Amino acid sequence: MPVPESVKELLSTRNVAYSLSPAPRDGGTERVWHQHHLRSLGAAKSQILQDEQGQVLVLIPADCLLDLNVVNRRLGRDLRAIPTGQLRRFIDEHQLESVPAVPNMAGLPTLVDRRLLKRDDLLLDSGFGDQLLRLKQADFQQILSDVNVSDITVPLAQLETDTSGLDDHTQVQNAVHKFTGMRIKQRLEETLELPPLPKSANRIIKLRVDRNADVSDLAEIVEMDPSLAAQVISWASSPYYSTPGKIKSLHDAIVRVLGFDMVLNLSLGLAMGKTLKLPEDLPQGTTPYWQMAVYTATTVEGLVGAIPRAHRPSFGLAYLSGLLSNFGYLVLAEVFPPYFNVINRYTEANPHVQHEMIDRHILGITREQLASCLTELWSVPPEIVTALRHQNTPEYDGDHHEYAKLVHVAQLLLSQRGFGSGPSTEVPVHLYEQLNLQPDAAAAVLDDVMKSLDELDGIARQLGG
Repeated sequence: MPVPESVKELLSTRNVAYSLSPAPRDGGTERVWHQHHLRSLGAAKSQILQDEQGQVLVLIPADCLLDLNVVNRRLGRDLRAIPTGQLRRFIDEHQLESVPAVPNMAGLPTLVDRRLLKRDDLLLDSGFGDQLLRLKQADFQQILSDVNVSDITVPLAQLETDTSGLDDHTQVQNAVHKFTGMRIKQRLEETLELPPLPKSANRIIKLRVDRNADVSDLAEIVEMDPSLAAQVISWASSPYYSTPGKIKSLHDAIVRVLGFDMVLNLSLGLAMGKTLKLPEDLPQGTTPYWQMAVYTATTVEGLVGAIPRAHRPSFGLAYLSGLLSNFGYLVLAEVFPPYFNVINRYTEANPHVQHEMIDRHILGITREQLASCLTELWSVPPEIVTALRHQNTPEYDGDHHEYAKLVHVAQLLLSQRGFGSGPSTEVPVHLYEQLNLQPDAAAAVLDDVMKSLDELDGIARQLGG
């Protein structure tokens, strides 16, 4: 595909010499391929920010995080990422696939990260996915005469892994002390000042280890919380399960539709989800909390079903791992409310960056660490604690690693269809092998989930009130 006319005209006006750098496809969708290719080459990408004073085009290396606080301090502005709808209109108006990393595109004032000036040979996003612009540094400098150049990024390599050497509980306590000024207390749950686990959830956890527990015991616990019972019945009654006849009771939902193990874990997940308030400030362009929870849980459930029986982990625990996969998001909003809003703005301004890197940059810890610490204190099953903690560290191979890997694979698959936040990524082949899962079978699971989105959205709406 040729260079967009608007880009060609801008470069021609400035008499800038450039060549094209076609990028061979290595499989994957357009979305996955384009994002991965930009980062792997350290190519320049762009982001449009705006505030009441107007819009600014920002150019950064794709292997770096845009430090929004630094940008606003440098410019004396209150910039944030342009709303998704406006960005789409900009791209359509200029007949593009992405915003080109070309200074002054569409006449926008431009801020360029200084790291781009330290490279002899530059690759720039052209606005079309299948090729990049290649410029010599001297030619790039030629279009920077009226551009603001500053240090506004942090290399992603610095944020990808925790290098503190401290255990999760120590890091969480240090972060709480650093950012909220709270007095460090002996017990983590006192330090975080979080609400206790609901009585129903406590009783469900105890029921899990009771070998003599039956349907009546479970129904009795769930019925003690009328709203929880109503949600379970609504879940079983949803078109997704296509159950003949009306579900008249919780006993019906357990015996006829969902099964004891599913209702046990589903009830625990719903009770935990109700413990913390769903924040009102959500990053634009990300999938709403309960919608993503239901999609992930359903995808995990399908993946478990595609694994040979001899290697298959627990359906119920795997499903619960998916349902609670983003529980750290709620914990983050509860523990660090001022910084939660900052993280959301960084998420919007850095759609090419995984959220855990943004968490580390702002807080020094991740939401996954917060969630695993809290759930461990609540005596949640260790399989769930592990899944929450290591869902984004697929190299983890300790106890219960299969639950973390299932959640990771499910989220990668969903990201390829535009759900979640952060960049889209292919599932590494070795993860399929470790889970005894065939890639074709996983793709079929994702297709089935996509066919059921209307039904799943109905469930998510019930959960979100």
